Amino acid sequence: MKQKWEIQNPGGMNRVIVTARLIGSRWLKILTDAGCRVEVYQSGSPASRNEIDDALGQSCDGVIGQLKENWNRELLTRLKTAKGRVYSNCAVGYNNVDMASATELGIPVGNTPGVLTQATAELAVALAFAVARRIPEADAIVRGDRFSGWHLDLLLGDLFGRRTLGVVGAGRIGSAFAKMMVEGHRMNLIYFGRKMNERLETSLAAWNKYLTATDEQPVSFRRAETLEELLKESDVVSLHTALNESTHHLIDGSKLALMKKNAILINVSRGPVIDERALVEHCRRNPEFRAGLDVYEDEPALKPGLRELPNVVLLPHIGSATFWTREAMSTIAARNVAAVLSGYPVWKGEDVEIFLGEDPPKAVPSIVNAKELGL
Repeated sequence: MKQKWEIQNPGGMNRVIVTARLIGSRWLKILTDAGCRVEVYQSGSPASRNEIDDALGQSCDGVIGQLKENWNRELLTRLKTAKGRVYSNCAVGYNNVDMASATELGIPVGNTPGVLTQATAELAVALAFAVARRIPEADAIVRGDRFSGWHLDLLLGDLFGRRTLGVVGAGRIGSAFAKMMVEGHRMNLIYFGRKMNERLETSLAAWNKYLTATDEQPVSFRRAETLEELLKESDVVSLHTALNESTHHLIDGSKLALMKKNAILINVSRGPVIDERALVEHCRRNPEFRAGLDVYEDEPALKPGLRELPNVVLLPHIGSATFWTREAMSTIAARNVAAVLSGYPVWKGEDVEIFLGEDPPKAVPSIVNAKELGL
């Protein structure tokens, strides 16, 4: 019978458990080079709560876990009791971790920002086009042997050029997505965030100089004062915000009612940002309204009725699913653990891609609660 946990470098000084197989091989070399005994769960899916509990044992120095695991106070306390010194999520998000408890217990929590910006932004672009040009419906016609040749009125969709794009959350991913759509497809931009994104606006101002120099009409861009303003004016709304108390059900029935009847809503951030039941009802009442989702409120479950909606495109949370990106995430997650166990300071720079090189800084790439812990 195959063992559930594969042990690498059994003589390692620090014991690290990895709750699901990571991508590539660099992450394992990082941990073993740092003198870690590495125990990797071998099933196709992450270890269960009970399996993690058993694996922690009496002594476990660090854990690399997954977004779908619930690292609540109980499990974090269990890690602390096992003398755990670090937990690292193999994801940029960390809403599966009770951060208040982790900080109270003195456990640094790592994540993997930066390296999935391009992949997730590109996926949002792909999803927007799939929705606007009704790609899944078209594919189903051909596969269902219902293609009878070219028709003037078959699956009419939307163009993006010179339409208004609304980006909610203009951080790394939201900004990258905005630039792809504005510069690539000449969309006008409204974005909503806590403050003005000077880097994004400077980049788009430079883009307008190019358009003017080539006798093209410049695009417009501005920060919305309110979310409501953005929703009313946008033809396409894409969500790129973090999930917290203020963004839970940020898009509810009242917000959906503000949007244009034929608007497009894209979500590649976190499922609970949208009230999924309200979205189902809105899409039923407004067949010209369309949505594209990569994440879900009760993932992997869907709210009743969502699956049957012809005006919604559904993806299985693949925003960062490129080999390079997932290998990079695995590498950063491993460097977080190895660096904490090696006693390195937390990296103060913004660019964590430097940790993908062969000679990275002797620092911890990303600890979410570093400030709270005084690291």
